[in-house]
Amino acid sequence: MNVRRLTILSAFLLLALTISLTAPRSEDQKGAFEYDKFEKPETCQSCHTDIYQQWTQAMMSQAYTHHWDEIEYFNLAVAHSELDAAVKPVADGCNGCHTPLAFLAGDVPPPRPAENSRANESVSCDFCHTVTMLAGDIPHNFSYVSSPGRKKYGAKPGLTSPHHDTEQLDIFREAEFCGSCHNEKNPYGIWVKSTQLEWKEGPYAANGVPCHVCHMPKAPGRSAKMAEEGMVAQHLFHGAHDEGKVKGTVEIRMHPEERELEYDDVVVLKVQLFNGKTGHKFPTGSVEDRIVWLEVEARDASGKTYHLLVDPKGFPGEEYTISSRELAYQDMGIPLKIADFAGVPREEAGEGNRVFRQAFFDPQGRMTIMQWNTASLGVDYRIGPRETKVETYTWELPDDIAVGKVIFTATLNYRKLVKPVADFLKVPAEESEIVVVNRAETWVEVYD
Repeated sequence: MNVRRLTILSAFLLLALTISLTAPRSEDQKGAFEYDKFEKPETCQSCHTDIYQQWTQAMMSQAYTHHWDEIEYFNLAVAHSELDAAVKPVADGCNGCHTPLAFLAGDVPPPRPAENSRANESVSCDFCHTVTMLAGDIPHNFSYVSSPGRKKYGAKPGLTSPHHDTEQLDIFREAEFCGSCHNEKNPYGIWVKSTQLEWKEGPYAANGVPCHVCHMPKAPGRSAKMAEEGMVAQHLFHGAHDEGKVKGTVEIRMHPEERELEYDDVVVLKVQLFNGKTGHKFPTGSVEDRIVWLEVEARDASGKTYHLLVDPKGFPGEEYTISSRELAYQDMGIPLKIADFAGVPREEAGEGNRVFRQAFFDPQGRMTIMQWNTASLGVDYRIGPRETKVETYTWELPDDIAVGKVIFTATLNYRKLVKPVADFLKVPAEESEIVVVNRAETWVEVYD
């Protein structure tokens, strides 16, 4: 290599190093701005009426004030950080996505929602529309870079406003923008949230269908009072907390291997579950909290009902994908200061039902719902985008079965939070209510 080429290469490496050292990092922005650098959502409402009203009904406006988030944050995460200094950066970091204005103002932990501080604005209009770039190669852990000011950024070019300047940025059209908060890696190096990464590995990314298409669908309208009519991204953000989004996510069909059986025969059922709706796995997001399970029942000609047990498949870790009342979540005893806490039942989903989940384990190998205390992951038995899972049920007809038609019903259920945890922590009941995703029926004829 000649001297000139060596000099050019050295200069290039020096420039790359300088850029890497001076590039903004999201974690460095904690406490970088005062609250008053960001406009309140009510200011945006004066021109963007429809979008503001949509936002108020979305979880984006409740990311900090939502009851389960408050209980989990203050009773578990903050309490844990007060006992273990290593947890403090994680507890502070929760605010980077749940109330970014508080994080950027250095107001951590913020006042509780009842105090009605600006932290209650959660993920507000001015926060999202003053993000200018993402730091790092993989978006995660609030990797946005905030630049509050008169200029607002978005997906559309050439817009004008009497109140602020505007600029179009490509990141507002990209799934990576969502990934900055919907991917999370904890201190153990575990991906405890990976919704955007799941999308990236799936068929919707390959087809060029980003998050916005489903969660911010476009419709004719005006984005602002002074704007021209056009296609406007609706700021709905429907997701895991919306029954309408959850219902029908997975399609179910079921059939027996044989339609007619003698009274002492064996029924073999096959249930097909197809995820035809989500661009990521189902469930996703806070999968340590959420539970989806398949329940199959039989009703004979006399009206008597029977509960069927799923056939095990024999894969490693399968025991966590079959419902059980085995005790779990013992590490909640740490922040709650309960010595030798025995835990609570792993789920309340009947016995022997198939569960679609990924279990999280603490450093002691116990199942946990505290993602910051997750040291390892169990088998991932969620349903991927456009994936079909088939479950079988082998049922020996009981001695008291009535001759005639036997109706089988398969029900796929969903809860945002496992009920034993919700009950123990006194989370409002709506968080653990059952949402029926879908149902299917089939039948056999039993003869003497």
